[in-house]
Amino acid sequence: MPISIDEFESRDPERRETNAEQVVRFLAHNRDKAYKAVEIAQATGINENSIHPVLNRLQERELVRHREPYWAIGDLETVRDAMVFSSTAEFLDERLGPESREEWLSAARTDETSRD
Repeated sequence: MPISIDEFESRDPERRETNAEQVVRFLAHNRDKAYKAVEIAQATGINENSIHPVLNRLQERELVRHREPYWAIGDLETVRDAMVFSSTAEFLDERLGPESREEWLSAARTDETSRD
């Protein structure tokens, strides 16, 4: 599926979209249609064996809707909120470094001992 030259120029070769991001982007660009999973896989280049788990996770988050056998973009406000959160987290990771689970756990343990 072709993309606009503006989108081509703005793509960062270092950053690869996740399968979920690809599906949401495809369905958002084609929000006037619903697709079978195999059609989404073909349009996005996602392996057909991977598409159902991706779609199911997106449905759990209400980012896509499903009426057998078709899938469509979810509520656009919900999708927009998720994309804003994702881009904000990505920006903060770039500026401040990614979060460390170990640092969070260590801080929680320190907080618990200081309360005792």
